Amino acid sequence: MYTIHPIVMGTKVFDKSMMTYQYGQGETYTIPIYTWLIKGGDQNILVDTGEMKPIQSKDREEAIGGKIYTFEQGLEKYGLVPGDIDVVIHTHLHMDHCENDYKCVNARFFIHEQELESVHEPHPLDYRYLEDYIEDIKENGQIEIIDQDRQIFDGIRVEHTPVHTKGGLTVYIETQKGIAAITGFCVIDENYNPPPEIKGMEMDVIPPGTHVDVYSAYDIMESVQKKADILLPLHEPRFASIDSVG
Repeated sequence: MYTIHPIVMGTKVFDKSMMTYQYGQGETYTIPIYTWLIKGGDQNILVDTGEMKPIQSKDREEAIGGKIYTFEQGLEKYGLVPGDIDVVIHTHLHMDHCENDYKCVNARFFIHEQELESVHEPHPLDYRYLEDYIEDIKENGQIEIIDQDRQIFDGIRVEHTPVHTKGGLTVYIETQKGIAAITGFCVIDENYNPPPEIKGMEMDVIPPGTHVDVYSAYDIMESVQKKADILLPLHEPRFASIDSVG
């Protein structure tokens, strides 16, 4: 069984509707950007690597309710340095999720094939891709391409969930409290627990503001929810103050 340790390695401040499709327009919202450390096996495993130079300010820490770390500071909290990381699983390759990849010189990187296509030839609408951040790991032969749903280790598997991006991967992890799902798409708790005015429209979930196809996004989100005992929305602020899950 594994435990999951959310580490804040960046933040973004933007209109809330970037998270919640057609809801929250005009509301300023701060999201944490996480690296998720998975402990319990004989490998040091991360889900995503966060920002290279996160803004570490009192205002942003107060907004998310937790401390913001650099990559090195966050790993040091658990007695690790970047060279100790054995595996990185990427939910997707938007730059804020992979800026520290090059520091993990000994890691294998599990990335969906459609994310690799997107990072090299992004659509003009998707400006969040920058291939510079994965050039080193590509040149070093560190990438293991995911082309189907599969188990990475006993108790850890990935599922293709093209909600936010074409190659999004949701990571399912067995913990003592059940199956935890780190969503392969950028959402917060509210996407899965809509307010009464949204539920009154007979909507059970809110798709993310940025999506591949809003109809399939809705259906995939519901599917992930049914498979998980513990949902870990990728940018939910409440995990910023939590040391471990599971």
